[in-house]
This record gives sequence, structure tokens and C-alpha cells, in this order.
Amino acid sequence: MDSSGLMGRKSVDDILESGEGEEQLSKSLGALSITAMGVGAIIGAGIFVLTGTAAAQYAGPGIMLSFVLGGIACAFVGLCYSEMAALIPVAGSSYTYTYATLGEFFAWLIGWDLILEYAMGAATVAVGWSGYVTSLLKDVGLAIPARFAHAPGTAIDGGGTALFNLPAVVIVALITLLLIRGTKESARFNNIMVAVKLTVVVAFIALGWGHVDTAHWSPLIPPNEGSFGQYGYSGVLRGAGVVFFAFIGFDAVSTAAQEARKPQKDMPIGILGSLIVCTILYVLVAAVLTGLVPYKELNVPDPIAKGVDVIGIGWFALLIKLGALTGLTTVILVLLYGQSRIFFTMAQDGLLPKLFAHVHPTYQTPYRSQALIGAVVAVVAALVPINILGEMVSIGTLAAFILVCGAVIHLRRTDRHMKRPFRVPGVPVVPILGILFCLLLMAGLPLDTWLRLVIWMAIGLVVYFFYGRRHSVLRRKEGNAVDAPRTGKA
Repeated sequence: MDSSGLMGRKSVDDILESGEGEEQLSKSLGALSITAMGVGAIIGAGIFVLTGTAAAQYAGPGIMLSFVLGGIACAFVGLCYSEMAALIPVAGSSYTYTYATLGEFFAWLIGWDLILEYAMGAATVAVGWSGYVTSLLKDVGLAIPARFAHAPGTAIDGGGTALFNLPAVVIVALITLLLIRGTKESARFNNIMVAVKLTVVVAFIALGWGHVDTAHWSPLIPPNEGSFGQYGYSGVLRGAGVVFFAFIGFDAVSTAAQEARKPQKDMPIGILGSLIVCTILYVLVAAVLTGLVPYKELNVPDPIAKGVDVIGIGWFALLIKLGALTGLTTVILVLLYGQSRIFFTMAQDGLLPKLFAHVHPTYQTPYRSQALIGAVVAVVAALVPINILGEMVSIGTLAAFILVCGAVIHLRRTDRHMKRPFRVPGVPVVPILGILFCLLLMAGLPLDTWLRLVIWMAIGLVVYFFYGRRHSVLRRKEGNAVDAPRTGKA
């Protein structure tokens, strides 16, 4: 066990030993399977929710270039995830990787940071879900009052402002109840969801292309309006930081490393292949959407639905909205599930209260943790606008990605002789490029988003030093090891 103050870390050998059962998984996945898995994991909330917001407020038609920039950043980070997943093939995601490399303090930071990705991500998707369900119900003659379908202070047609977002609360509550009872996705259900998402996206591109008005693309990059991020090239950069949300989920691909037949070959093909496919689809969707609707009219929570309305095919509009709702529902489920499991792992390490590791005797789920997370996410989804949520999720995820890239460089120096089934090429250049691209995208985000991140991380530091550090299982073990010689106990 390696330790030095805040840098105490679990040894890789200890982690692998604790996950010995997972090491026996069948190596049955080829490059095509991993690529398909990546496409399914990546295509989700961002493309249905934030594309319109980013185009309307920041990049205009240049949102297409924003997606390209986001995809390049993910490619460098994805290679780093591949090495870490192949080296440490156990549960816990980037929190576990960081615990084994940079130590407990950085593991805490990344675990705290992942709340922004998972919990706030679920809230963001719930707001997008609300926009689509409101649009769908309106099509069939059931109108949800606008004051109960938007964040407080949002101006509504006819005057006045909204009170809270009721549909977002309802979907979070329902999914939380399902997760508490142990509902989980089967492989077949996952495959169906992938098929639905791809069908919806490809159909939108195919049918929408014939209705595109190319005049809406001119100029491709609207002139800057006097401040950073308000169109122009800085707007493309800021747009990339916002729509980076659309790529969240690609890191799940790296967990397949232990089941890849040839990880050295299959992992980079799977990760880069899925990123290339999704980036192309995203760029095409952005092109069609901004070609159908003037970009300044896309500042809505359901931009794809607005684009479909322009096409004017009734049955197709219904299909797209149903498909979007299905895909978004799955994403909310996965994010809420993932947040509770990360909290579960952190609680087992003593960094969070045991409440988060308490399992229901019948359902075998961390029900108290799941209920608390669901309640917090529901409140946030009800009260916070989607643009603020999206920016918070993006900056939190980018910060976590930087730590993963740094972990690769650090472990290459400290444990250079360890067997690595997959090795990032060009270390330290590739991880450094990943860090720089993430920093570039973070730099494009608004100052108030940075301030929220700083405040959030400051709260995390307080929690760590006043609770996590004192209750750390690792630190207690190290303390016992030091005290044993003094007491004469082994």
C-alpha cells in the first residue's frame, strides 16, 4: 500500500485482487461490437437537447464545427480511458482509476466531480424530456400549462413567468422508484434502445435534408456580437464546450477492455470508430437542424421536434418525438443508476457516509442513496434552466477527463513495468493533448460556469477534510499498520 499524506493510494495489485472475479470475464468482444456499444452509449441526450441551445446562443450554424472540436478532444481522452480500463479492469469508473494512481485526494475530487456528470446530467436530460413530452402531448390535444413546464422566471407566451418544471420532476421520480425496486436494463433492451436512437437520428437526417434551406447556413460562423462566446470563432469554441455534453457516455466504452479479444487493437478501433460515427451523425444533424430552422429560433428544450415540425410530416413528427422520449428516458435511468453506484463505491471506501452503501434487504439496491439522489435531481430539474445545467455537466466532465489523462502519465512513471494490455501511443504527447483540448473547451465556457465549478469543488474539499479524510478506510488501515509494531500486535 502506497501512501504519503493526501496522496495515499490503493495499489493496483490490491484493486485487481479485490476484483478477481471480474478478471474471469469472457474475452468475446471484437472491434465491431465495441464500436456498436460506443455508438449506443454516446448517442443520447446532447443531440436531442443541447444542439439547438448552443446554436441559438453561441455558434449559429457553426455548431457543426463545435461538434468536430468536441469529437477531437474525446478521441485523445478516449485513448487514455482505454489504457486505464485495460490496466485496472474493475468496477468504479474513473474514481477507481484515480484512487490507484493519483491517490485518495484526487480520487475524491474526481468522485465529487462526477456528481456534475451523473446527477446534473440526469437533471439536464429530464428538462429535455419535459420539452419533448410537452410537445408530444400538445400534438394530441393535451396541453401542460407553460407555467408548470419550465424553470422559475422563464418568460411564457401570454405574459408572466413559469413556476417550476413538473414533467421533469415526474420522470425523475418514476425512474428513481424503478431503480429502487431493482429494475435494470437487459442486453436485449439495450440493443432495442440503440436501434431506436439510431433510427430516429438517421431518419431525421434523411427526411430533413430535402427540406433544408441553405440560406440559413449563411454565414456559417455569424459575426461576433461584441463579447466572447457571442458567435464568431469564440462562439464556436463556447458551443463546443456546451455540446460536449453530447459525447458524455463514450467513457463507458473503455470498460469493455477486459472483454476485448485483442485490446491493443480492438479498443482504439472501438473508441475512435464510435466517436467518428457519432461525430459525423452529430454534424449532419446540426446541419439539417440549422438548415430547417433559423438558428436564433432554436433556443428551446426540444430542438429536433421544432425541426420536424418544419418538415410537416405528421406521422414522422410523432415518431421522432416518441423516439427522443424513449432515448432520453434510458439516459436518465443510466445516469441515476451510475450516480448511486459511484456513491456506493465511495461509501465503501469510507469517503461518504454509510447511508450511501446501505443495501435494501429485499431489492438488493442502495435504496436510501437512490432516493436521496432522485430527490435532489428532481428539485434541480424543476428549478434550474437547461442551459445552466448543460454547462455545469460539461465543465465537470471535462475536469474529470483531465485527471484521467494525468493518471496515465503518472502511472507510466511510477509503475512503468506493469503489463498493459493496451498502451496509449505517444505518451506523454497524447495525454497532454487530451488535457489541452479539455482545457480549451473549458476555457470557452462562461465565467459564471467556472465560478459554479469552483464553489462546487470548494464544498467538496470541506466535505473531504471534515468527513471523508477522517473516515477513510485506507487511512485507518495505514494507521493500524503503523500502530501494530508499537503495540506488539501483528
